[in-house]
Amino acid sequence: MRYGRLRDMSMKTLETLTFDNAALRDLPVDTSSQNVPRQVKNACFSRVDPTPLSSPKTVVYSSSAMRLLNLPQSELDRKEFPSYLCGSKLIPGAEYAAHCYCGHQFGYFSGQLGDGATMYVGEVVNNELERWEIQFKGAGKTPFSRTADGRKVLRSSLREFLCSEAMFHLGVPTTRAVSCVVSTDTVVRDVLYDGHPINEKCTVILRIAPTFIRFGSFEIFKSIDRLTGRHGPSVGKTDILKQLLRYTKTRFYPDVAGDVEEEDTVVAMYREIMERTARLAAHWQTVGFCHGVLNTDNMSILGLTIDYGPYGFMETFDPGFICNGSDKGGRYSYEAQPAICKWNVKKLGEMFALEVSQEKLDQVLQSWEQVFEIEYNKLMRRKLGLLTEGSDDAELISKLFATMRETHSDFTTTFLLLQSFDLLEDFKSDEAVNQMLTNCLSIEEVTKTLKPTYSKADCAALLQIINQFSLASGNEAGFNPLARYGIEVDSVLRDHQIHQDLESFGKMTADDRDKQCREKWRDWLQLYKDRVQVECDKTNDPNYRQTRIDLQRKSNPVVVPRNHILQRAIDRAELGDYSLARRLLEVFEQPFEKPAEQWLAERDVGDKGACTVT
Repeated sequence: MRYGRLRDMSMKTLETLTFDNAALRDLPVDTSSQNVPRQVKNACFSRVDPTPLSSPKTVVYSSSAMRLLNLPQSELDRKEFPSYLCGSKLIPGAEYAAHCYCGHQFGYFSGQLGDGATMYVGEVVNNELERWEIQFKGAGKTPFSRTADGRKVLRSSLREFLCSEAMFHLGVPTTRAVSCVVSTDTVVRDVLYDGHPINEKCTVILRIAPTFIRFGSFEIFKSIDRLTGRHGPSVGKTDILKQLLRYTKTRFYPDVAGDVEEEDTVVAMYREIMERTARLAAHWQTVGFCHGVLNTDNMSILGLTIDYGPYGFMETFDPGFICNGSDKGGRYSYEAQPAICKWNVKKLGEMFALEVSQEKLDQVLQSWEQVFEIEYNKLMRRKLGLLTEGSDDAELISKLFATMRETHSDFTTTFLLLQSFDLLEDFKSDEAVNQMLTNCLSIEEVTKTLKPTYSKADCAALLQIINQFSLASGNEAGFNPLARYGIEVDSVLRDHQIHQDLESFGKMTADDRDKQCREKWRDWLQLYKDRVQVECDKTNDPNYRQTRIDLQRKSNPVVVPRNHILQRAIDRAELGDYSLARRLLEVFEQPFEKPAEQWLAERDVGDKGACTVT
């Protein structure tokens, strides 16, 4: 159904949603209806039907996400609600399909991937004329499922649902989640990959975004990759590439002037995608979020966080933090995320270069660091309560994270502590320093967290190989002499630092540790106090302290989706108790609400980063 000037401003039911499925109308759809694993050539979508589930039941839902579709909460009272939102009943006006895309996974082109466990449901136009693509995750097999079953389970679905909603309320660009529906049907999963599979309940989440088109959507046109020998299923089909470019520009970048037939138009759109992605990466870094699988097929063309897999929110600050157990080399570590996002944008540019000048696209990418740093420093100043821009702010921020790393301080808690005292007064009495010390790990706690992958002897041997190649004449920049063994240089360097730290802590007493942390925090807090004092004097505002703290309270969440918090909700949900999952959603919807003073009074210092939600 198309929408026009006349529109119904009332709330909707699932049967009366206004669908306008432009993607299937404007982009080529597979001519075959076979729902079997296969290469899908010369098409962006394949039509499929969701596989029904038995006895679906709603685990949790987001009222605010539902309102984006004009769905009132009264819809939840209907017995058909979970059936519609898991694919057991077909929604009138919906057109179910699976999207074809490719991707670079862990740096290597994997060829066709596609929606193997997700499914396009349609595009709803709400009363404000906003367009929201609806997507199922876990609704059954598609032509892209390969050897998988197209199902998702409760633990992963609940993690994605809660985190996507939490990220939205943290102010991070993201897809949204409407509902999480579980069934009595089960699938077999080897949770720990240890040869002990178990039956887990099939679960479907309904997620929404303006679009789920991603960088990998454009890689279906990629020619043979020289490293893997794979190519996209629609290689050489530049007519379809132009269709996809035109669809992307018309629907999502209408403010970019011109038509995709004009080179400058495509370059301008590429610049917008680059800038959105750079700003997204800055947001991740400033909330301590690690995506875990930043393959090109997990990168949105709108600069949204999509596809929450093995993500993690950092607890003890560690720039080399890895949240994905499969990422042995640390390719997608916390500190690597901005550079990997830039690499992914470059890969998108290689596809755009099939139509426009590669040189012009490369020039666009040269602005990446500038866009990222401007956004990053802006967000970090807010977290520190700095109202104006200072020439030394980048150095202040860098030294803060160095201090956090050296003292093994909790990421989220550090910023809450920095707003819990009067810096200009409490610094004099050492109260500010004492507060920061409560957030530092002891020697025993640190040694438990430092877990190298390689032994000290193996690490030394690998370092010798790396150094030999780095000294060799004519060595190509970025060449990894350990690649043939599946070993990343960064992982060896990280382990080398861990062994050095362990050796250092082995010689340290508790008093030595206390003195070390005290000195480091006193030094940094002195820099911070001086910066704040200069700004206070400059603004000459009698309410400066309150203004600064108000800014910090709006910028530093009291609670984030830490793994141990989510796991408690998952454990209860798997027993049929969804109360904690629903309570957590309420908390994540108001992440900045509790004043730091109240949080500090309730905080158990013995449990760093503890959450009192029960």
